[in-house]
Amino acid sequence: MIGVGIGFFFAQKNRTAVPSGNDLTEPKTATPTTSGTWKAGGVAVAGNYADADTVKLADNSYRMYYSVQPEVAGNNFEVYSSTSTDGKSWTKDPGTRKTMVTFPEVIKLSDGRYRMYFQSGGVIKSAISTDGLTFTDETGTRIDITNELGLTFDNVAAPTIYAQTDGFVMVYRGTVNTPYVGEKVPNQNTQILLWASSVDGLTWTKKDLAVDSRNTTLYNLADGPELFVWKDGSVKLSFWSYLGVYWSTFKEGVFSVPERVFALAESTTMNKFPTPTPGDPTYAEFNGVWYMYYGQKTGIDYATAN
Repeated sequence: MIGVGIGFFFAQKNRTAVPSGNDLTEPKTATPTTSGTWKAGGVAVAGNYADADTVKLADNSYRMYYSVQPEVAGNNFEVYSSTSTDGKSWTKDPGTRKTMVTFPEVIKLSDGRYRMYFQSGGVIKSAISTDGLTFTDETGTRIDITNELGLTFDNVAAPTIYAQTDGFVMVYRGTVNTPYVGEKVPNQNTQILLWASSVDGLTWTKKDLAVDSRNTTLYNLADGPELFVWKDGSVKLSFWSYLGVYWSTFKEGVFSVPERVFALAESTTMNKFPTPTPGDPTYAEFNGVWYMYYGQKTGIDYATAN
């Protein structure tokens, strides 16, 4: 089963019994000053789409890749793309980029080619392209469900890649088919974030947990990870949970305690898990203005910060 996070809640799949993680520290909920103040805007790409990812092009425009929502009747798990020069208006590229995949993550390689990582059959695979539009599958599996944490994953998904000087870092989601214990939450499984490293982007060495959601702030949900370089030069890991979008800082192989930076609705005693929730955030910068794109029922919406 392929799970997608899009700003409302549904069951995805995954989890068993859990040994303690390496970071059960409660995430912070105060908005850090370094992340700016995000203001919700409008719809960037309207339609039944989710799981957006952005790539900066040579002319400083961006291409956004995104998936059809799997709930759409008759879909073929298509991935589409659109381009923009201002962050608000997006023009759809003709055709489809891939089918029978979800959670696209595209990076531009040093030789000018593009590599797409994606979930297919419950594992993470990849495809290569010379123009960012036509992708050819690469052989093998990039990340499978095996791990050193004693967890039984139903699937791994939602890869995000950061290119370092000596290789690549990937953060991805692992889902375990066990619900949160203590109170009723929307999803009946557990999703945590893990990371891996690679020299060539094809063969990966699994590391450890990046974000452990098994606490009373994230309620076993951390999804839609996105690695990107923020305006202060720091490497951020962004993800979403029930109460909004969280950021962690990645430095020297360590992920900091996540802090909540954006929400569309606040929790109350009468409605602990409010909707809508911004799902699967990704980022782009246009002329000094930062855009956060996130999934909603209406499509891919955006928020801005200076």
